[in-house]
Amino acid sequence: MTTQEPLPAVDPGTLPDPVPLMGCPYKANPYPLYEQMREAGPVHRVLFPSGVQAWLVTGYDAAHSALGDDRLGKNHDRGNDRWRARASIMPEPQHSQLQVHLLHQDPPKHTGMRSHVADAFTPRRVESLRPRFQELADDLIDALPESGPADLVGGFAAHFPFRVLAEVIGLPPVLAARFDRDWGKVVQPVGPTDPGRRRYEARLHGLQSYIAEVVTHKREHGEDDLLSRLVGARDRRELSQEELDSMIFQLLVAGQEPVTNQITTALVALLRNPDQLTRLREDPSLLPRAVEELLRYDSAFELTTWRFFDKDSDLHGTEVPAGDSLIVSLCAANRDPRRFSDPDTLDLDRSPNPHLAFGHGIHFCPGAALARAELQIALGTLLARLPGLRLAIRDEDIEWIPAVLGRGTNRLPVGYGRRL
Repeated sequence: MTTQEPLPAVDPGTLPDPVPLMGCPYKANPYPLYEQMREAGPVHRVLFPSGVQAWLVTGYDAAHSALGDDRLGKNHDRGNDRWRARASIMPEPQHSQLQVHLLHQDPPKHTGMRSHVADAFTPRRVESLRPRFQELADDLIDALPESGPADLVGGFAAHFPFRVLAEVIGLPPVLAARFDRDWGKVVQPVGPTDPGRRRYEARLHGLQSYIAEVVTHKREHGEDDLLSRLVGARDRRELSQEELDSMIFQLLVAGQEPVTNQITTALVALLRNPDQLTRLREDPSLLPRAVEELLRYDSAFELTTWRFFDKDSDLHGTEVPAGDSLIVSLCAANRDPRRFSDPDTLDLDRSPNPHLAFGHGIHFCPGAALARAELQIALGTLLARLPGLRLAIRDEDIEWIPAVLGRGTNRLPVGYGRRL
């Protein structure tokens, strides 16, 4: 086993208040800061680029507890004016029309809405679709240059999860071909005075129009698929129009971009640990366990979305005011040495591996089985068909996405021998 570059020694007493979570060095490698925060305590006030201050939970036990804490709710209505003034949440009317999906709901509403999507992502159904997913992966590999270099984001990772998703939810090819990946950036909202505001709003309008087309198409050409069932639930008044549009929004955006990013973080980890990469290529039976370790080692879901107390509450000795935003660092929890031995080492034999990459509790990712299958197929196919896979740029030149909550790379230029 090999490890990433050794983490520097840290002094827990030097943490500022609030701790800024921003800047290229932080996005390239947040783990030294997370180590420092864990050592200083489980809960910290942090500052995001938008100016919003939040409370960040770091250690594994504290994170696991917070994710299952029924005092914490996800609905944005719980947020106080101090949070709302700087949160740069989606503007109205789009916030009310697109942001009432599962991630922002609490029971009992959350329970009912989740029941509409659960059957589409069961492990049994995912397994039945594996041969089709393999075809999609091979088609993308076939389209890569016969020998490197190639960008594995633009050539593979940006497309494979969406093609899989379209199959799973019943998005017809004519509409799937017209989906603009740029629309996914609407989950990175910008403030009213930001120079990119006009482009951001254009993305919002474009995505709303696309969702309306999907709904119209499924109402006219309904089949036995998830999208048709959601439209049917709206027509039976089991869902409101806003809930329908929001759930389709969540499927199209949250259902693919995190997997794209997880493919890239997994590849970077393997390329930095060539002995593990070689071992995995030579023994594909390791893939299920390897994927769990890669999810733990560097998760695309770095931070969870907002949670709120409805009254001033104690959290592990820290008083958190009502309506202040609270976020859990899944990446910090997954590198906690109190829970994982040698946490900064990529160990494909790690077992058990109770990582929190998909969350925990009632908001555990409903698409976890699908994401696991996608990662196993993507990594297995890339390693098997691209011999000599290696970075084609310097490690320090990897472009990490500037997203507040997620990890991943914008591009991943690689070299390889003749494509198999």
